[in-house]
Amino acid sequence: MSVVTNTTTIGAIEAPSRRNTELALLAFAVAIPVFAYLNVGLALDGEVPSGMLGYGLGLALLATVAHLVVRKWAPYADPLLLPLATLLNGMGLVLIWRLDQSPRLIDLAKRSYGAFSPSAPNQMMYSAIGIAMFVGVLLILKDHRVLQRYTYISMVAALVLLLLPLVPGLGADVFGAKIWIRIGGFSIQPGEFAKLVLAVFFSGYLMVKRDALALASRRFMGLYLPRGRDLGPILTIWAVSLLILVFENDLGTSLLFFGMFVIMLYVATERTSWIVMGLLMAVAGAVAVSSTASHVQSRVAAWLDPFECLKTAPEGSNMAYACDQMTQVLMSFGSGGILGTGLGQGNSDLIQFAANSDFIFATVGEELGLAGVMVFLLIYGLIIERGIRTALAARDPFGKLLAMGLSGAFALQVFVVAGGVMGLIPLTGMTMPFLAYGGSSVIANWALIGILIRISDTARRPAPSPAPNPDAEMTQVVRP
Repeated sequence: MSVVTNTTTIGAIEAPSRRNTELALLAFAVAIPVFAYLNVGLALDGEVPSGMLGYGLGLALLATVAHLVVRKWAPYADPLLLPLATLLNGMGLVLIWRLDQSPRLIDLAKRSYGAFSPSAPNQMMYSAIGIAMFVGVLLILKDHRVLQRYTYISMVAALVLLLLPLVPGLGADVFGAKIWIRIGGFSIQPGEFAKLVLAVFFSGYLMVKRDALALASRRFMGLYLPRGRDLGPILTIWAVSLLILVFENDLGTSLLFFGMFVIMLYVATERTSWIVMGLLMAVAGAVAVSSTASHVQSRVAAWLDPFECLKTAPEGSNMAYACDQMTQVLMSFGSGGILGTGLGQGNSDLIQFAANSDFIFATVGEELGLAGVMVFLLIYGLIIERGIRTALAARDPFGKLLAMGLSGAFALQVFVVAGGVMGLIPLTGMTMPFLAYGGSSVIANWALIGILIRISDTARRPAPSPAPNPDAEMTQVVRP
């Protein structure tokens, strides 16, 4: 009698890497901004701009480097995140270069503090640094779960970054907001990097405390109210966000900071009461601070009725400046109509100092019209959707919370900037991700995309083949 043994194993489910799809989308993401660059040049001078070749090659090189790194070190990552970010970054460079060509702003730079020296070359350099940061995240961060070890270190680092602008001699006051630090000849906005570090802290903290925070002591008006001792975290975050708003006059970072925590708290606990309490506390804090901070009062007045505010505000005051900017922004959107005036043919440069940073979305509204605004918002929405999809696909709770926190922070930033520029809410002083001029913003957002791609790669990567199961062995007796 002989015994024949057959062992069966279940192999890993193969998942497509989708890197070729990403490469094809990247080709479009580079071609569209190059065509827009050509369009601006023809509209301004009637000829092909001399720098178009260099711009196209530079953007293509950056996109190629990023793609090759993803193909090698994150082969199963989401194929849409990199092309969408590249498209926004490329279009931002085009819009900044278009504003650089304005005779009004060139003349203004000569008799002002240099707000509109040619900015597009600097933004290209910042974009290259951002891609380098993106590459560094993928090369160094092999597994996003490593970040969980630095939960409380992240909290300390975030507080340091948020408080740096208050350090005498280091912080810089720009139009009433103390959100910048100057090191040598460079200006840095620490709050852009603090949102990434805070997302790590919130994810690690909520993963451990979510069961306690999900408990409810009583039901009131259809809502489960949390226990008193569990209100500590949200009260602390609320107080810190108010302190930032009071001492730095930074409405945008305060909203982003507090809103991101409330979103992650809701995701971790699934309690609607946290959302309601968060909204009530945000409104209460905003009302309290707006009644005492002149900087916030100016922005609220410019939001409510900028044309009337411009008539009554003292000449040369911050309020008059804020109201004048808002009137120009609203007229830019109004003159754009449905399809816009065409790239290079608008007058949004009348906004002057912040036309290429805080108010660059007004250029989109004027020169590309309502259709262009909707296209850009759709692109931002796709990035947010892919981030949320990544959170849903993540296999570990820390990765889920981190991806959701980063996506929520990105969504909040887009909302407060677009809402402020279009008059939905008061202006916040933040910049549109990837689109606006600013090194801190573009570098931090490329790092954000890098972390999302790392989490996505881990979530979509096929599971390894399991070890052979002894129960699966089949023994067959063969009689001679």
